[in-house]
Amino acid sequence: MPQQFNYGGQAVIEGVMMRGSRSVAVAVRNQEGEIVIHEEPINSPLYRGTWSRIPFVRGLGLLWDSLGLGMRALSFSADVALGEEAEFNGPVAWGTILFSLAVAVGLFFLIPAAVADGLHTLTGLESALVGNIIEGVIRLALVIGYIWLIGRLSDIQRVFAYHGAEHKTINAYEDGAPLTPESVARYPLEHPRCGTGFLLVVVVISVLIFALLGRPNIFVRLASRIVLIPVVAGVAYEYIRFMARHITNPLVRVLVWPQLALQKLTTREPSPDMLEVGIAALKRVLAAEDLPLPGTEALPAEAK
Repeated sequence: MPQQFNYGGQAVIEGVMMRGSRSVAVAVRNQEGEIVIHEEPINSPLYRGTWSRIPFVRGLGLLWDSLGLGMRALSFSADVALGEEAEFNGPVAWGTILFSLAVAVGLFFLIPAAVADGLHTLTGLESALVGNIIEGVIRLALVIGYIWLIGRLSDIQRVFAYHGAEHKTINAYEDGAPLTPESVARYPLEHPRCGTGFLLVVVVISVLIFALLGRPNIFVRLASRIVLIPVVAGVAYEYIRFMARHITNPLVRVLVWPQLALQKLTTREPSPDMLEVGIAALKRVLAAEDLPLPGTEALPAEAK
């Protein structure tokens, strides 16, 4: 059976990023049809050591570091796929990340709270719980609508196909199957540790946590949505991690079904050449971490 290790992945422009505990590899197909791979070590203590073992705290650190890795991977993939060179580091990179986070917080946390407050006032609702549920429904509708809308763009559809290639490759690896396009193609598009499912969990947990606050005035409520984002994300990460570890349990499989269903919006069936890219990225990470290719036994999954 292959040795267990922490890993995850992400689709990029014409490619796939795979991350291990000590290294990250980005495989991208260039305009000449060749697979170009960039590999770099991961020196962050967030992936190993004390921080990686503290519940709730570890999730926040990993999510933040993964965001930085993902942005760098997207920059590299754009350079290779488009045959251009773009400077994306230092203040430019972090400025882009902070701006993107600000837009996400405003769109998916502040706007639902403000709209729900307006509806609460117009309808004269007295129940704080109902008001928070309405806010959660609006937030979920915005998330699903946003994903559906960008998924209609042809370029994003190709990214979603590479997302499918990433999932199929990881599913095959966890099952101990040979890492070949023919073998990997047989595996499902969905994966229980996917970031799309994480978004759904964040929405549900936010309803539960925000409901504990009741209905303070609008300014306190908006401030609480920002302040409690780390708490919501930390709890959501632990939930995803727990469910992935117990995915064979029938009850767990029922509970994660909505997460898997939502992934139908962010994955597409990949072509064999896309699967080759995902496999190349994972193989490079395995080689960098001195791990063998999978045999025939299943691999216990670690948190993505």
